[in-house]
Amino acid sequence: MSKKIPMRQCVGCGEMKSKKEMMRVLKTAEDHIVLDVTGKKNGRGAYLCISAECLKKARKNKGLERSFHMSIPEEIYESLEKEFEDSGTK
Repeated sequence: MSKKIPMRQCVGCGEMKSKKEMMRVLKTAEDHIVLDVTGKKNGRGAYLCISAECLKKARKNKGLERSFHMSIPEEIYESLEKEFEDSGTK
């Protein structure tokens, strides 16, 4: 029997993709928003396609705000954009 592939929905474009193809954005217990590269950290996660385009969409449609039930300051988005660029995704 084949193993079930965990699917996640992008908060930017709304597409369903396998968990491995996505970036996990994490809200920690202290309400910090960080990029979870390992996908294993504790906290509330939201998923984004590995593209700056989807991050822009999530910013515009407030996808992360909805996922985390909190407002997300501009500097968080800016640091996420920087992290996306640093991880070699355009």
